[in-house]
Amino acid sequence: MIFATLFCGVLFLAAFIGQLPWLILGLYGVLSLITYFIYGFDKTAAQNQRWRVAERTLHLLALLGGWPGALCAQQRYRHKSKKMAFLVVFWLTVLINCSVLAWFLFKPITM
Repeated sequence: MIFATLFCGVLFLAAFIGQLPWLILGLYGVLSLITYFIYGFDKTAAQNQRWRVAERTLHLLALLGGWPGALCAQQRYRHKSKKMAFLVVFWLTVLINCSVLAWFLFKPITM
């Protein structure tokens, strides 16, 4: 949770100083909320042996920017937090997402 909080703080700071469009910050927020609630839905479905959300859907949401919400949900619901194969792919999506964001923030400006 600390990592997700720090990441969101850096996003806010980058938007505040004009390095990142506010829209990007908003997209991370919306996707994180959606992802958080989908993890909660999936946890409830798992407990009640109902239809589950596909892992690839959870990974796609994380890749698109919902990983802070996914990380919080993993801790809050204790869901998908011990399955090593899932976690490896999850952290790869986080790495890819953060790399793309870093490229966007620090790419050289060409004239």
